[in-house]
Amino acid sequence: MGLIQFRPANCKSCYKCIRHCAVKAIAFKNGQARVLDNECILCGRCTMVCPQNAKQIKSDLPLVKQALEEKQKMIVSLAPSYAAAYPGVSFAVLSGALKRLGFMKVEETAIGATEVTAEYERLMRAGKKKNLISTCCPAIVSLVEKHYPDLVQYLAPVASPASVHARMARIMYGDRTRVVFIGPCFAKHSEVSPQKDLFAALTFQELNAWLEEENILLDEPDEEATEIQQTKSRIYPISGGVIATLGPEVRKKYRCLSIDGLERCMQTLDAMQAHEQIAGYFLEMSACTGSCLGGPGMNPGCLPSVLAREEMLACARHRTRAAQPLTEHIKVDTTTVYRKRAVEAEQPSEEQIQEILHQLGKYSEKDCLNCGTCGYSTCREKAIAVFQGKANLFMCLPYLRERAESMSNEILAYTPNAILLVDRDETVLEANRAAGQLFKNAQKLKGVKIEQLLEKEPFERAKQGQAPVLDCASETADGQHIVEQSVVLLPNGDSIVLVKDITQEEQKKRELEQLREETIETAQRVIDKQMRVAQEIASLLGETTGETKVALTKLKKSFAGENNA
Repeated sequence: MGLIQFRPANCKSCYKCIRHCAVKAIAFKNGQARVLDNECILCGRCTMVCPQNAKQIKSDLPLVKQALEEKQKMIVSLAPSYAAAYPGVSFAVLSGALKRLGFMKVEETAIGATEVTAEYERLMRAGKKKNLISTCCPAIVSLVEKHYPDLVQYLAPVASPASVHARMARIMYGDRTRVVFIGPCFAKHSEVSPQKDLFAALTFQELNAWLEEENILLDEPDEEATEIQQTKSRIYPISGGVIATLGPEVRKKYRCLSIDGLERCMQTLDAMQAHEQIAGYFLEMSACTGSCLGGPGMNPGCLPSVLAREEMLACARHRTRAAQPLTEHIKVDTTTVYRKRAVEAEQPSEEQIQEILHQLGKYSEKDCLNCGTCGYSTCREKAIAVFQGKANLFMCLPYLRERAESMSNEILAYTPNAILLVDRDETVLEANRAAGQLFKNAQKLKGVKIEQLLEKEPFERAKQGQAPVLDCASETADGQHIVEQSVVLLPNGDSIVLVKDITQEEQKKRELEQLREETIETAQRVIDKQMRVAQEIASLLGETTGETKVALTKLKKSFAGENNA
C-alpha cells in the first residue's frame, strides 16, 4: 500500500488531482484515481485540491502512539516553521504540550540545519561540482531522482536537516532513540523507515488533532526546555532561507538562486538538461510555493505568507536564556547518497500516437485544442498517457462533447418521426431529415409558418394551457398525410414539434372498416337467401322457420360484432 491512500467511493472522475500533479503520477481506471508510487514525489497537492477528500497521506500517528505506550525513548524534532503554524506560542510551550503527550525530549530541527549549512559551505569552497542543488526538500530530491535522473549528480550529497538532527540525537541519547519529525511536510515520509534516520513524521495538522483528542492546551511552558543558540538556522523554512545562512565568502564561489514552487523548479531543471552552459549555480529549491511555509501539513487558516514570513524572521532574532541543547554542535556525518530512481515507461511510436489522436477526433494540429481539461498540457501528452495506461479517452471533454453532439445528431437524423423546432411566432427554425421527407424538403421548411404545414390548433392549446399537447391526430395542410403531432413548449418560448406519419395506419383502418362492412352485407344477403330457401322448405315440410332464423341471425350478429354488445 502506498503512502497516499484513497477512498474509492469518493473519487468522482473530476480529474482535478491530475491537473494539479506536476509530475502526472496519477493513473485512472474505471473512473477512479490511483497514485503511481514509483513516480509520486509526495508533494501532497492531490490531497489538498481533492474536492471529495478522497486522498489522504498515510498517518504515522498510530505508530507513534504505540511506541509511546511501550515507553520507548521518543524525541521530537520540531520544524522551525512552528513559529508560523503557532504564532505567538513559544517553543517552551510547545515543548511542554509534547512532553505531556509522552515524549522524552523536544528539540528544534534547526539544530540539524546548522550542520547542513556547514556542509553546503564546505562543498561550495571545494568547488568540485558544476552546480549544486540543495537537498533540504525531500520532494525536490524525489523529483530529481525519479524524473531528472541525469541531474542527480548535482544534488548536494547532504542529508536533510531532520535526518542530520536525528543522527545527532542518537549519538547523544543512544542508538535506540526514536526521533519523530513534526512539521508541515508530507514528503518527509520518504525519509521514514527502519533503515533511515527518522522513526516517524507527523504534520502540524495531525499534532493539532492529537492535542485536541487529549484535551491538552498550549498554555504551560516546559521549564526544562532547551533552545538553540544558532537561531539563524530557524529561517530555513522561508524562501531564500538556506542561502541566507551561508557565509558571504562562499556565496562568491557559486551564484545563489532561490526557487520555490514545483513548476518553477521543473522549468529550471528542464533548462539545466537542455543547456550544458548552465554552471556555477547553487540552487535552493523548494517544492512548495513559499517554501515550507506553504507546506500541505500547515494548520488550516494559518497566517498569510507575508505575516508568516515576518513571524519566522522574528523567531530567528529571538533568543532566551534557556539552556543550549546537548545535541547542538555535535559532530556527525551529514552526508548521504542519492541515486537514480527513474522508471522507464514504454514510449509509443508516432504511428501509435496518431492512432490515439484519431480516436479522439484529432486529425491535424488545429484539431488539438491543448485545453488541459484532462490534466495534460497537450493532446499529444494525453495520447502518450493513454498508451501507457495512465489515462483514457473519456477524460477529454471536447471529445465527450463532440461524441454526445454526434450521437444526438445521429438520433435526430435517423429517427423515423419528423421533428421541427418552431419559434414563438410559429416559424420553423430547424427540421430533421424525416421532416424533409414528410414535407418534401427540409431546407425549404426553414422560415415557413407552421400553419402551412400543420393544423395550428395543437399549438394554440399548448400555449393556452402552458403544457405539452400529445398525439393530436390531424391532417397535414396539403391533405396528403394523416399525422399525430405533439407540441412541447420550451422555456424561451420556442416549441418542439414531433410529427408521426400515421397515413398508412389510417388507410389500413379504413380498409378493415370497409372489409367489415362488406362482410356484413354479404352475411345479410346469405341470410335473406337462406330465409327464402328455408321458407320454401318449410312450406313443403310444414315446419316453422323460427329456429333457422335464430341461427342465421346469430351468424349475422357475429359478423357485425354485435354479439359482444
